[in-house]
Amino acid sequence: MAKGQEGAAVDTAADIRGWCLGRLPDGWFTEPPEVTVDREEITVVGQLPPVAGESEGAGTAGEAKADALAAGRSRRFREQTREERIGIAREAERKFGRKVSWGVVSEGRKVMFTTLSVPVMTRLRQAERRVLDTLVDAGVARSRSDALAWCVRLVGEHEDSWLSALRDALLQVEQVRAEGPRS
Repeated sequence: MAKGQEGAAVDTAADIRGWCLGRLPDGWFTEPPEVTVDREEITVVGQLPPVAGESEGAGTAGEAKADALAAGRSRRFREQTREERIGIAREAERKFGRKVSWGVVSEGRKVMFTTLSVPVMTRLRQAERRVLDTLVDAGVARSRSDALAWCVRLVGEHEDSWLSALRDALLQVEQVRAEGPRS
């Protein structure tokens, strides 16, 4: 097993979050960034300061202006921090054996710079495949893979409180395991 992979098996999500929060430069974000960790990826999303003197107007014009401000502000942050973000990502990838993705929230809009698309092996029965095929045939998705991702996003949006409770329970299990006897 490679050094990074060994570390990935030992390091908890809390350890990785702590390392990321300690490693990021002060002043990049207005508050501590959201650090999300799974088996393959570490995602860092920080809040950028609002554009001084600008306020959103009502209606479509205000939305378009806010979208443009968010796009410009996030693009500037991305370019200005590129080298340092790459260095931090490489360091984290070596230490934790996971890729690092970046994003920001600007003017209330979340903009992701990089994300990892990971193939997920699954076995579906005919009834489940028919659901995916219906989504493809109806033009909701381009492929079965896209349809499955759409379904996962939909569950995530509509069952957020249940998923949050489940994640909290898993954190408790992780803490109990960490406190248990070492073999």
